[in-house]
Amino acid sequence: MEKNLIIETIGPAVKDRGCFIVDVTVSKDNDIVLTIEKETGDVDLDDCVALNDAFLAAFDKDVEDYSLTVSSAGLDQPFKVSGQFTKAIGSQVVVLLKGGRKLTGILTTADDEGIVLRYVTREVPEGKKKKKVPVEHEDRFVFADVNSVSPFVEFKK
Repeated sequence: MEKNLIIETIGPAVKDRGCFIVDVTVSKDNDIVLTIEKETGDVDLDDCVALNDAFLAAFDKDVEDYSLTVSSAGLDQPFKVSGQFTKAIGSQVVVLLKGGRKLTGILTTADDEGIVLRYVTREVPEGKKKKKVPVEHEDRFVFADVNSVSPFVEFKK
């Protein structure tokens, strides 16, 4: 089964649920994984069941044998599509830059070229000796300089 055909066919049902498609993978054995995200709020079981049913109605299993998994984007998975960046504006994210630098901060803007991140680093002020102080930054990073952006996940005790 072709990925673009799946997206075109199931797209309206996804939108009707207030969701958007993050990814569609189709293995050589026709194992299909439809990954979705909600425009606002979280994907729930009803969303997955409704989209599974819409998929089954659109693609006859008697004509083409396939298996289907409908799931939400993983909480720890990097963002893949613009809708995820837009939804995350105002929330805390982890940005891994090319070169290995890792920043955690608030995503303030996202567009087709990159993101703006507000973050705090500990730095030694000019003219001072060794005592680091928090310094707030708000910098733009183009996607060419970014390896990944993921939601910040914190487990509280």
